[in-house]
Amino acid sequence: MRLRVKNKWQDKDKERSIEETAGVIAFNLWKIASANVLNLENEGFQTDTQSQRVDVIEELVAFYISLVDRLAADKEYDDDKRRELVVALAMNLAKTVKDNRDDFDGQGDHGKAFIELLNERMSEYAGFAYSDGEPGFQLRRRVGEHVQAVMGEKDNKWVPDQVMDIEIPDALKVFKRVVRGLV
Repeated sequence: MRLRVKNKWQDKDKERSIEETAGVIAFNLWKIASANVLNLENEGFQTDTQSQRVDVIEELVAFYISLVDRLAADKEYDDDKRRELVVALAMNLAKTVKDNRDDFDGQGDHGKAFIELLNERMSEYAGFAYSDGEPGFQLRRRVGEHVQAVMGEKDNKWVPDQVMDIEIPDALKVFKRVVRGLV
């Protein structure tokens, strides 16, 4: 996966707020998840509507946010700073989800629905292994299953394998570039 991402600040000496950092990370996570959807479609997996594409993006973004949370813990963020980063990231992405859903599905409380999904996934993913900056096999498998549940029917049984063996490893290369320079 070749993506241009913002992974460092122009003025390295300037102090950045958590909200600024979260905004840049959120933009990049959306971009990474969107590229994952495009890759899935290019491999012949079915999505039928823009709304369905956003469903897939939401699942992937929830996974990436859980990784940011774990990375922040690895970097020894105190609990308050870590929570502030994850909440700012979630709120930023909820706005992006709402904007996209409003365009494709009409007006609604789409941001709230995303936050509810995110809370479910964060709770679920906390029980899976993560070590040396890498999500474990079971975590990657579970993400693949969630993506499978929102994808189209064509070759659907192979979606988890594609997600865990190809999409996540490719995305993690870009993800690490993004968060290494910003978190």
